Amino acid sequence: MSASENFSVARAWLHAFNAHDVEALVALYAEDCTHTSPKIRVLHPETGGKLVGRQALGKWWREAIARLPGLRYEETALTADGERVFMEYLRHAPGEAPMPVAEVLEVRGGKIVASRVYHG
Repeated sequence: MSASENFSVARAWLHAFNAHDVEALVALYAEDCTHTSPKIRVLHPETGGKLVGRQALGKWWREAIARLPGLRYEETALTADGERVFMEYLRHAPGEAPMPVAEVLEVRGGKIVASRVYHG
């Protein structure tokens, strides 16, 4: 994949997330993908903060949207090469201060194989 193609994957990811379109979001991922996040570790400590597979990711995002229906991400920076995208965004959740977040998407064959979220 080219950096340009990976930018497109990231922008599609942000669009699907902000539209709360879980099906479109999950479709961007490989079947055996992984997703790691501090929020997962807090809310589901038994996972160690890591989800595996599209089904687990879909369930996680449906729960997040139900819990925080106004949740959205504001893109602040994207950097890509042929293998990954580094996204920076502000997480906006109702009743919470905006939180800066960094997320890395590893992309192979046009699908996200791993995503890792970083924040304080």
